[in-house]
Amino acid sequence: MDILKDLELAFITLIRLGAILRVVYCFISMGADEEQSKTYKKRIKNTIIFYIMAECIWIIKDLVLDYYM
Repeated sequence: MDILKDLELAFITLIRLGAILRVVYCFISMGADEEQSKTYKKRIKNTIIFYIMAECIWIIKDLVLDYYM
C-alpha cells in the first residue's frame, strides 16, 4: 500500500509542478511575443482549468475511498 501512496504523491507533485511551469512558460512567451498574447492567455486558462480538474479528481477519489473504507 505504501507504493500506491508514493505513486499518488508523485503524480500529484508532477501535475502541480507541470501546471506551474506551463503557466510560467506562457507568461514568459507572452512577454517575448506580443502578437501571440491572446493565444498564450488561452493556453494559461486551459492549464488552470486542467489543474483544477486534476485536483478535484484526487479529492473525489479520497472522499470515495474514505467513505467506503
